[in-house]
Amino acid sequence: MALSYNKLWKILIDKGMNKTDLRIKAGISQATLAKLTKCETVTTETLEKICGCLNCNISDIVDYVEIEDRNNGIQK
Repeated sequence: MALSYNKLWKILIDKGMNKTDLRIKAGISQATLAKLTKCETVTTETLEKICGCLNCNISDIVDYVEIEDRNNGIQK
């Protein structure tokens, strides 16, 4: 299983913001933004900051999705 931040990118488009705007407004680092872009793990504090600056709930920016194990094709 993994987290997807595709909803976050859609919200940014809808609000006319880019990733740099989000980084500055939410007070997150470039490294954290890169992790979000790659759907890597970030802290709940980061997600709280993003929700606060976008005035949304976590379910508005994150999806929980199944991924396939690349080694044997089994869903995790």
